[in-house]
Amino acid sequence: MQKQEEKKLDSIGRLLEKNRIKNVLPFIKGRLLDIGCGMNNLVRIYGNGVGVDVFDWGRADLVVSDTSKLPFKDNEFDTITLLAAINHIPNRIEVLKECRRVLKNDGLLVITTIPPFVSRFWHFLRSPWDLDQKERGMAEGEVYGFNKKDLINLVQNEGFRLVGYKRFTIVNSISIFKKF
Repeated sequence: MQKQEEKKLDSIGRLLEKNRIKNVLPFIKGRLLDIGCGMNNLVRIYGNGVGVDVFDWGRADLVVSDTSKLPFKDNEFDTITLLAAINHIPNRIEVLKECRRVLKNDGLLVITTIPPFVSRFWHFLRSPWDLDQKERGMAEGEVYGFNKKDLINLVQNEGFRLVGYKRFTIVNSISIFKKF
């Protein structure tokens, strides 16, 4: 990361991001689309993909106004990731439909999240120094995390099936879905 961009995440934020990336890398295959990419570190580390965000952190490959309307062809990506992002997407159902459109038939959708009660507490605790909250905050339609059952129901209702689930750092989880 360049010095100027490091200001976007505090040291705890950088540590959490590195941990998320380390835990999802084994599940990524082929061409990657990272939605809600932030500073695009996952794509830069992985080396084969595109990072998209609605907020300009300065390093996304593409900044769009709505991630439910992406400028990609059908079946273009092998893996799509939403790392600590699905709860920050107000129109998440439409975005999941768009994920299904641009994901190859044998592709994976990899989502990390934390439970709502943990997220509420964590956002409150970190609010004094978390630049993401200061600059962007929580918009209407965003939620404080997902429990496992609600996330699985949400994603499966949009044409995916759960093929893997893993907890990491006590409260975080990775849910791996396959398009069907």
